Amino acid sequence: MLLIAGLILFFGAHLVPTMPPMRAGLAQRFGATGYRLAFSLVSLLGLLAIVFGYGEARTAGWNAALWTPPTFTKHISFLLMWPAFVLLVATYVPSRIRDAAKHPMLAAIKIWALAHLIANGDLASILLFGTFLAYGVYDRISVKKRAATGPLGDRQGGFLGDLIAVGVGTGLFLLMLKWGHSALIGVSLFG
Repeated sequence: MLLIAGLILFFGAHLVPTMPPMRAGLAQRFGATGYRLAFSLVSLLGLLAIVFGYGEARTAGWNAALWTPPTFTKHISFLLMWPAFVLLVATYVPSRIRDAAKHPMLAAIKIWALAHLIANGDLASILLFGTFLAYGVYDRISVKKRAATGPLGDRQGGFLGDLIAVGVGTGLFLLMLKWGHSALIGVSLFG
Protein backbone atom coordinates (compact mmCIF):
# COMPACT_ATOMS: atom_id res chain seq x y z
CA MET A 1 0.00 0.00 0.00
CA LEU A 2 2.55 2.50 -1.23
CA LEU A 3 -0.23 4.98 -1.99
CA ILE A 4 -1.41 5.07 1.63
CA ALA A 5 2.16 5.33 2.94
CA GLY A 6 2.76 8.24 0.57
CA LEU A 7 -0.42 10.00 1.66
CA ILE A 8 0.56 9.60 5.32
CA LEU A 9 4.08 10.93 4.71
CA PHE A 10 3.02 13.83 2.49
CA PHE A 11 0.12 15.00 4.60
CA GLY A 12 1.92 14.27 7.85
CA ALA A 13 4.56 16.77 6.76
CA HIS A 14 1.94 19.24 5.54
CA LEU A 15 -0.04 19.10 8.77
CA VAL A 16 2.93 20.39 10.79
CA PRO A 17 2.67 24.00 9.48
CA THR A 18 -1.00 24.02 10.46
CA MET A 19 0.10 23.61 14.08
CA PRO A 20 2.29 26.66 14.82
CA PRO A 21 3.56 25.46 18.24
CA MET A 22 4.73 22.15 16.77
CA ARG A 23 6.29 23.87 13.76
CA ALA A 24 8.07 26.38 15.99
CA GLY A 25 9.37 23.59 18.23
CA LEU A 26 10.75 21.63 15.28
CA ALA A 27 12.31 24.77 13.77
CA GLN A 28 13.91 25.55 17.11
CA ARG A 29 15.19 22.01 17.58
CA PHE A 30 16.57 21.54 14.05
CA GLY A 31 17.02 25.18 13.01
CA ALA A 32 14.94 26.93 10.36
CA THR A 33 17.03 25.49 7.52
CA GLY A 34 17.02 22.00 9.02
CA TYR A 35 13.24 22.13 9.43
CA ARG A 36 12.73 23.30 5.83
CA LEU A 37 15.07 20.60 4.52
CA ALA A 38 13.31 17.87 6.52
CA PHE A 39 9.88 19.18 5.45
CA SER A 40 10.97 19.22 1.80
CA LEU A 41 12.53 15.77 1.95
CA VAL A 42 9.57 14.11 3.68
CA SER A 43 7.15 15.89 1.31
CA LEU A 44 9.13 14.78 -1.74
CA LEU A 45 9.34 11.18 -0.53
CA GLY A 46 5.61 11.24 0.20
CA LEU A 47 4.82 12.71 -3.21
CA LEU A 48 6.94 10.11 -4.99
CA ALA A 49 5.25 7.34 -3.02
CA ILE A 50 1.84 8.82 -3.94
CA VAL A 51 2.71 8.97 -7.64
CA PHE A 52 4.16 5.46 -7.83
CA GLY A 53 1.61 4.06 -5.37
CA TYR A 54 -1.33 5.44 -7.33
CA GLY A 55 0.10 4.05 -10.56
CA GLU A 56 0.44 0.66 -8.88
CA ALA A 57 -2.95 0.87 -7.17
CA ARG A 58 -4.88 1.58 -10.38
CA THR A 59 -4.27 -2.02 -11.53
CA ALA A 60 -4.21 -3.71 -8.11
CA GLY A 61 -6.77 -6.37 -7.25
CA TRP A 62 -8.05 -4.41 -4.25
CA ASN A 63 -8.88 -1.35 -6.36
CA ALA A 64 -12.58 -1.94 -6.84
CA ALA A 65 -14.81 0.30 -8.92
CA LEU A 66 -17.20 1.79 -6.36
CA TRP A 67 -19.22 3.62 -8.98
CA THR A 68 -19.15 4.23 -12.71
CA PRO A 69 -19.05 7.94 -13.45
CA PRO A 70 -21.43 9.03 -16.21
CA THR A 71 -19.71 10.37 -19.33
CA PHE A 72 -20.78 13.95 -18.64
CA THR A 73 -18.62 14.03 -15.49
CA LYS A 74 -15.54 13.92 -17.72
CA HIS A 75 -16.70 17.15 -19.38
CA ILE A 76 -17.39 18.79 -16.02
CA SER A 77 -13.93 17.71 -14.90
CA PHE A 78 -12.36 19.35 -17.98
CA LEU A 79 -14.23 22.59 -17.24
CA LEU A 80 -13.18 22.59 -13.59
CA MET A 81 -9.52 22.06 -14.42
CA TRP A 82 -9.24 25.33 -16.37
CA PRO A 83 -9.77 27.60 -13.32
CA ALA A 84 -7.64 25.20 -11.26
CA PHE A 85 -4.68 25.91 -13.55
CA VAL A 86 -5.35 29.66 -13.51
CA LEU A 87 -5.47 29.62 -9.71
CA LEU A 88 -2.30 27.54 -9.55
CA VAL A 89 -0.44 30.17 -11.59
CA ALA A 90 -2.08 32.99 -9.58
CA THR A 91 -0.43 31.54 -6.47
CA TYR A 92 2.91 32.86 -7.72
CA VAL A 93 1.80 35.97 -9.65
CA PRO A 94 0.63 39.10 -7.84
CA SER A 95 -2.83 39.62 -9.34
CA ARG A 96 -6.37 40.56 -8.47
CA ILE A 97 -7.23 36.88 -8.95
CA ARG A 98 -4.80 35.98 -6.18
CA ASP A 99 -6.13 38.80 -3.99
CA ALA A 100 -9.74 37.62 -4.46
CA ALA A 101 -8.94 33.93 -3.95
CA LYS A 102 -6.73 34.74 -0.93
CA HIS A 103 -5.11 31.29 -1.13
CA PRO A 104 -5.31 30.24 -4.77
CA MET A 105 -3.09 27.16 -4.32
CA LEU A 106 -5.57 25.67 -1.88
CA ALA A 107 -8.48 26.59 -4.15
CA ALA A 108 -6.66 24.95 -7.08
CA ILE A 109 -6.02 21.79 -5.06
CA LYS A 110 -9.67 21.57 -3.99
CA ILE A 111 -10.94 22.09 -7.55
CA TRP A 112 -8.38 19.60 -8.95
CA ALA A 113 -9.40 16.99 -6.36
CA LEU A 114 -13.13 17.53 -6.87
CA ALA A 115 -12.75 17.36 -10.67
CA HIS A 116 -10.95 14.05 -10.40
CA LEU A 117 -13.33 12.63 -7.79
CA ILE A 118 -16.35 13.15 -10.04
CA ALA A 119 -14.57 11.61 -13.04
CA ASN A 120 -13.17 8.52 -11.27
CA GLY A 121 -15.09 5.96 -9.26
CA ASP A 122 -12.38 3.52 -8.19
CA LEU A 123 -11.18 3.11 -4.62
CA ALA A 124 -7.61 4.27 -5.29
CA SER A 125 -8.87 7.49 -6.90
CA ILE A 126 -11.27 8.13 -4.04
CA LEU A 127 -8.43 7.63 -1.54
CA LEU A 128 -6.08 9.92 -3.45
CA PHE A 129 -8.38 12.73 -4.50
CA GLY A 130 -10.60 12.52 -1.42
CA THR A 131 -7.56 12.95 0.83
CA PHE A 132 -6.35 15.96 -1.16
CA LEU A 133 -9.84 17.52 -1.05
CA ALA A 134 -10.17 16.94 2.70
CA TYR A 135 -6.70 18.40 3.29
CA GLY A 136 -7.52 21.43 1.11
CA VAL A 137 -10.64 22.16 3.15
CA TYR A 138 -8.81 21.62 6.46
CA ASP A 139 -5.82 23.75 5.47
CA ARG A 140 -8.00 26.62 4.19
CA ILE A 141 -9.66 26.77 7.59
CA SER A 142 -6.26 26.53 9.28
CA VAL A 143 -4.74 29.26 7.09
CA LYS A 144 -7.56 31.61 7.98
CA LYS A 145 -7.05 30.99 11.70
CA ARG A 146 -3.26 31.44 11.39
CA ALA A 147 -3.59 34.47 9.09
CA ALA A 148 -1.01 32.91 6.76
CA THR A 149 -0.52 34.89 3.55
CA GLY A 150 1.09 32.40 1.16
CA PRO A 151 4.29 32.63 -0.88
CA LEU A 152 3.78 36.24 -2.05
CA GLY A 153 2.92 37.65 1.36
CA ASP A 154 0.78 40.78 1.18
CA ARG A 155 1.87 41.81 -2.32
CA GLN A 156 -1.07 43.15 -4.30
CA GLY A 157 -1.57 42.64 -8.00
CA GLY A 158 -3.32 44.29 -10.90
CA PHE A 159 -4.62 43.74 -14.40
CA LEU A 160 -1.26 42.65 -15.84
CA GLY A 161 -1.00 39.93 -13.18
CA ASP A 162 -4.52 38.79 -14.06
CA LEU A 163 -3.53 38.53 -17.73
CA ILE A 164 -0.43 36.52 -16.84
CA ALA A 165 -2.34 34.17 -14.53
CA VAL A 166 -5.13 33.58 -17.06
CA GLY A 167 -2.77 33.33 -20.06
CA VAL A 168 -0.20 31.01 -18.50
CA GLY A 169 -2.90 29.03 -16.66
CA THR A 170 -4.86 28.55 -19.88
CA GLY A 171 -1.71 27.52 -21.74
CA LEU A 172 -0.83 24.95 -19.09
CA PHE A 173 -4.41 23.68 -19.09
CA LEU A 174 -4.41 23.21 -22.87
CA LEU A 175 -0.97 21.57 -22.76
CA MET A 176 -2.11 19.13 -20.09
CA LEU A 177 -5.38 18.46 -21.92
CA LYS A 178 -3.75 17.70 -25.26
CA TRP A 179 -0.45 16.11 -24.27
CA GLY A 180 0.56 16.36 -20.62
CA HIS A 181 -2.00 14.12 -18.95
CA SER A 182 -1.16 11.25 -21.27
CA ALA A 183 2.61 11.81 -21.04
CA LEU A 184 2.80 12.44 -17.29
CA ILE A 185 -0.07 10.38 -15.91
CA GLY A 186 -0.34 7.69 -18.57
CA VAL A 187 -4.03 8.29 -19.17
CA SER A 188 -5.15 9.91 -22.41
CA LEU A 189 -8.02 12.32 -21.91
CA PHE A 190 -9.34 11.75 -25.39
CA GLY A 191 -9.02 7.99 -25.65
